[in-house]
Amino acid sequence: MISPTLILNNGRFHTLAPNQPPVTAVAIHHGRFIAAGRDADVLPLAGPETERVDLAGRCVTPGLVDAHVHFQSFALSRRRLDLSQARSLDDALDRIAAFLAAAPLPGGAWLQGRGWNQANWPGGRFPTAAQLDRLAPHAPACLRHHSGHAAWVNARALAIAGVTAQTPDPPGGRIQRDENGRPTGILFEDAIDLVADHIPAPTLDEIVDAMRAAQAYCWQVGLTGLHDFDGRSCFQALQTLRAHGELGLRVLKNIPVARLEHALGVGLRSGFGDDWLRIGGVKIFADGALGPRTAAMVAPYEGEPDNRGIVVTDKEEMLAYAARASAAGLSVTVHAIGDRANHDVLDVFELVRGQEQARAGAAARPRLRHRIEHVQLLHPADLQRLAALDVIASMQPTHAVSDMETADRYWGARVRYGYAWRTVLDSGALLVFGSDAPIEAIDPLPGIRAAVTRRRPDGAPGPDGWYPAQRLSAPEAVYAFTRAAALTAGVADRFGAIAPGMAADLTIFDRDLFAVPPDELRDVTIAGTLVDGVFRYRTW
Repeated sequence: MISPTLILNNGRFHTLAPNQPPVTAVAIHHGRFIAAGRDADVLPLAGPETERVDLAGRCVTPGLVDAHVHFQSFALSRRRLDLSQARSLDDALDRIAAFLAAAPLPGGAWLQGRGWNQANWPGGRFPTAAQLDRLAPHAPACLRHHSGHAAWVNARALAIAGVTAQTPDPPGGRIQRDENGRPTGILFEDAIDLVADHIPAPTLDEIVDAMRAAQAYCWQVGLTGLHDFDGRSCFQALQTLRAHGELGLRVLKNIPVARLEHALGVGLRSGFGDDWLRIGGVKIFADGALGPRTAAMVAPYEGEPDNRGIVVTDKEEMLAYAARASAAGLSVTVHAIGDRANHDVLDVFELVRGQEQARAGAAARPRLRHRIEHVQLLHPADLQRLAALDVIASMQPTHAVSDMETADRYWGARVRYGYAWRTVLDSGALLVFGSDAPIEAIDPLPGIRAAVTRRRPDGAPGPDGWYPAQRLSAPEAVYAFTRAAALTAGVADRFGAIAPGMAADLTIFDRDLFAVPPDELRDVTIAGTLVDGVFRYRTW
């Protein structure tokens, strides 16, 4: 037998490999596991060049993967204004003033940032352009909502974009207006592009440089892979890192539907690429988000009888996109938050699955890994349809603890079918977890805690959590961040488990998160991260 390049021993390995006996040690040879078992069985495999690392009882799982992230946006956001901790409008304005004082904008530069959420402010009112104008009268400003589905802009930005009282709402978007019809400075959904299209794009070098730093942070929080949902420039930057041998995360790259024609034109198919960078599916937006109340609903929002959200892509258009993608071998992944949006997407997938069955023959099982991103609110009639249609539920557990008060306020009793991880899992659907960074922190440990406790770090809303029937166990939550991500990406034959022949991607914890009481999960930390059998982060 070949000698391992690395042996990890004296650990507590949760392998997620079926029928695997208890494991305390693994042997790795150039990025692959060649043995897994007891210390007494693995340690004798060491050769003269083998590195040995004593884990001192630490817990190990397959490498954690974030199945929904906007990696370019996350990387750049770490260098821009962050309003996620603003607890009032005045607090947000103070943070903007401090940011501008610390780093004055050069002439012609835009003030960019994200994270504000008026739902968390006293009164819950949206901010205005006039309030931004007092701080940045000459520099154009565009500050994204926490959800990414609204933007707060100033008068200078509106002027550059030519947005006036006479500007019509674009398809799939809305300009908030005052009683006289004038833009207030808040843009919803596709109306954001009226301004965003005028912001100078970062250079490829700037994106790559930001990604290098962001990748190092990902290793520190235990991540070994990502499923990305940003656009063309993100893909270019990832390819640059890959070409230079600097990409140290496994990335599944999804394609915005705006690029569908280009993907079809060159014949891209899901799964094309290698173990570092491969093609996922085509991303479509069905609706908006809960925070700005643009998620598409069957019934109106509580207290807003005229508001059922915004349909960004209607069912007929979505079906046309999905059918073309599927016929070409591209899976489809759809952002859907509200119960109407999820219902419409499931209707589309039902028709697409029928088309796939007809093409393949009656006995064939559909193979394309279609997904719904977020699945935040399901209509009761749709609770079993994900499993029935073999559609993956790609969900983000930290959304639930961030959104619970807003969801209670605007969705009322319907929210018992919201963020329904237990219901989805028990239905037989594949449940995969991510963060939606930079909307939420990219760190997976808060996601695991949220899935297990349905509570915020401060303990809210109480000992049992928010709708506790939807809680998961720690092993189920970890599975959703590991093995399920590999199944979703179509690489479960070599990722997502600790067993001979599998890729040596590992996350090491300072204690056994499968054994600690749920309340103590907040104290678990990442001790190390290996990708391709190489330590990318280590604390001891």
